[in-house]
Amino acid sequence: MEMIEFKHEDKLGAEYNNHPIFEQLQKYSEFYDALAVSIMAFDALGDSLDTHTYLSIKGTIESIKDTLKKGRINDSYALLRKYYDSTIINTYTNVLISDNHDKEIFINTIVDNWGKGTGKMDDYYTMSNYLESSSKLIPINVLLNRDDRYKKIRKRCNDHIHNNFYRNLLLNDNEIYNPYRVKYLNTFAQDIQAIFIQHFAYIFYLNDHYMLSSDYADYIEMGMKPEEDSQYWVAPFIQEIFDEIIKPKRYDIAKEIKEKTCMQLKL
Repeated sequence: MEMIEFKHEDKLGAEYNNHPIFEQLQKYSEFYDALAVSIMAFDALGDSLDTHTYLSIKGTIESIKDTLKKGRINDSYALLRKYYDSTIINTYTNVLISDNHDKEIFINTIVDNWGKGTGKMDDYYTMSNYLESSSKLIPINVLLNRDDRYKKIRKRCNDHIHNNFYRNLLLNDNEIYNPYRVKYLNTFAQDIQAIFIQHFAYIFYLNDHYMLSSDYADYIEMGMKPEEDSQYWVAPFIQEIFDEIIKPKRYDIAKEIKEKTCMQLKL
């Protein structure tokens, strides 16, 4: 009698394997890749900190996708916290650079040393508290903190990393049937979407010029006069994510970003 070999996909089930999160993660990955390329001309202090951070985040999201494909939700939460931390570091470096915009003042700051590899980045709570108290982010922080979702996400990540609950440990075993696996995957999808939305809000609230389409630079590069107001045109990939995710899920944040910017972002 021929033996039938079951792969982990069989245990995960069709609902898990065809879950919308995998398409969602692909969109996030492509977004960060496109953003990294589009901002190269005006990255922070010309040191490419943001460009390389976005490419690193792209890699983390791809790792999350690969890990979830194997049914390892427990491990995926460790990567989710890494993604979360990366978005906070990215926002923190941008605020510190803005607060120390004079190049002479910036030398030997924590970000300067971190970028040179001569010093460690501040711990998460130092960064988080700094962002919470930043006058530059007050309107966005008010909206993000309207409930405790981000505290819950952080706690969920830590619970999975430390296996604080036996049920979390079981979510790494893709050889067993788990009737609640899709339920936990749904929660994971909501968690990573919330982190993405927060990061999007921080990026473009602090650096709305990062929305700029390539048209303006293309005109200059070709020695042509740019079209009128083309310096305010928004890159299509940014408008697309804004329409598909930010507006439907957090219209309040979308509205705040739109009201602050002079870029032609369509609400």
